[in-house]
Amino acid sequence: MLQRVRVRSPWWCAGLLAVAVILRLAWGFLTPNGLNLVDLHVYVEGSAAILSGDLYEFTFARYTPDFPLPFTYPPFAALVFLPLHHLPFVPLGIAWQLLTVAALFGVVRIAIELLVGRDEARNRRWTSIALVWTAIGVWSEPVRTTLDYGQVNVFLVLAVMVAVRSNRWWVSGGLVGLVAGIKLTPAITGLYFVARRRWGAAVFSAVVFGATVAVSVWVLGEQGRLYFTSLLGDADRIGPVGSVWNQSLRGALSRIVGHDVGTGPVWVAAVLVCAALAVAAWRTLGADDRLGTLVIVQLFGLLVSPISWVHHWVWVIPMLLWLVYGPPSRLRGARIVAGGWAALTAVGAVWLLSYAQPSIWDVGRPALFAWLGMANVAAAIAVYVWLIVSSRITGSVTDRPTRRSGERVRDPLP
Repeated sequence: MLQRVRVRSPWWCAGLLAVAVILRLAWGFLTPNGLNLVDLHVYVEGSAAILSGDLYEFTFARYTPDFPLPFTYPPFAALVFLPLHHLPFVPLGIAWQLLTVAALFGVVRIAIELLVGRDEARNRRWTSIALVWTAIGVWSEPVRTTLDYGQVNVFLVLAVMVAVRSNRWWVSGGLVGLVAGIKLTPAITGLYFVARRRWGAAVFSAVVFGATVAVSVWVLGEQGRLYFTSLLGDADRIGPVGSVWNQSLRGALSRIVGHDVGTGPVWVAAVLVCAALAVAAWRTLGADDRLGTLVIVQLFGLLVSPISWVHHWVWVIPMLLWLVYGPPSRLRGARIVAGGWAALTAVGAVWLLSYAQPSIWDVGRPALFAWLGMANVAAAIAVYVWLIVSSRITGSVTDRPTRRSGERVRDPLP
């Protein structure tokens, strides 16, 4: 494991990362679909559709004829992406990929800071480790697909990581509210603020998100209102719920029963079970384990979201860092859990399973592939169960000070 690696020179590790980036760019230029960047096309061309008043009628089908891609983001995202349509696409695509890798390094660096402290994280050893993890992370399935599609996920994860690192309520809440206005998935971070009893950040994140809604409706009028009155929550519009690429509870359950379970009793029961497991897993953590709390919350968000494409699972990278270097590393089975997740994302289990589905639209499939298609869902639940069982055997993941009901535990200054 990288936990045992002794690196002498950050320059050698920076060279390794440079090689990974060069190979990644070469892959883009030398393979037929390497620089399609379909989601970046949606950001650029979809946001430009607001100028003609048909933002949510827009679709992009140049490379995806079986599924014309609509603009599925909140209207505030269109305002943020609008300046991109003035740029030539190929240079933009290259810059987007390079910035994504830079953002991934930021995610890794902050995850390490949350584990060992800011000063310690910036020494030669931890800087080298951060560079190596970034080089490896580029080839993990969630980051690979994020780069393939030109997705925004790594930038959103970085914004949340910065918010968690900060002890200023207005910075933390403001960042989370802002990126939730671009893509709804980061809004689950509000549960992190609640778990940490950071009430100011929780409230301010909701206020800032509300401001993004108000601004977009004010600027875009009916285009903005349409999203929040008719399109919000329409998972079918986002994509095929039953596709194996959708690694959410709803996707996994739908593939097993052979039809979209929607948000009916089966899905509600599964959400309640996962919520109970998440709370029980969180209660095993030490009071200062910010990264652990964040990982548990984000895994829960990925599970309960109606659509969690495999490229949404960038949170696997901070989770692996937490498992390898954080408090759970002392628990029995930590290497097995971390190794299993590393293998799952390195091999690209979902990518391999995608070849076994007749089409992205067919929900039904043979039982073997339906159950194997749980992949990330089962692995996330396994992390919860492992933490709960291990804590009952060996005690809490870290020494968790006893605190009186209602006592506030403040995040330490970064």
